[in-house]
Amino acid sequence: MITASLSMVALPLLCLGSAMLAPAAMVAPVQPGFHPVELRVVEMTNAQRIRYGLRPLRVDASLVVSARRHAAWMTRSQTLQHTHRAVGENIAWGQHSAEQVVRDWMRSPGHRANILSGRYGRIGAAAYVTPQGSIYWCQQFLP
Repeated sequence: MITASLSMVALPLLCLGSAMLAPAAMVAPVQPGFHPVELRVVEMTNAQRIRYGLRPLRVDASLVVSARRHAAWMTRSQTLQHTHRAVGENIAWGQHSAEQVVRDWMRSPGHRANILSGRYGRIGAAAYVTPQGSIYWCQQFLP
């Protein structure tokens, strides 16, 4: 479900792999209220956690909403900047798939620390595309 604030994005498309998809409100979701690309980021993140002996994170609807709002803001402003909310957060710009963004986060010490933190138990994720085709990614974590 895309909120009214997200509809302000010029092209609120989500990217899964190399296929461009319509906003979550326009496609059949895999799970009520969640877009497949959001779940794919979570799957890839949880695969890394399991690989390192950690429990998988649970999708939290409020974090999905927060990540969507922040990804939409970054897309509208074309600014890569962390939120001011009290959450763990990974953001990125320019990757073309969930696999690529999670791989890049795992190669960055700070982002990797968020993904592999035993403190976190919940996650939300989002990705939005600018009119020029650049993708802004956001994943957020809470205990």
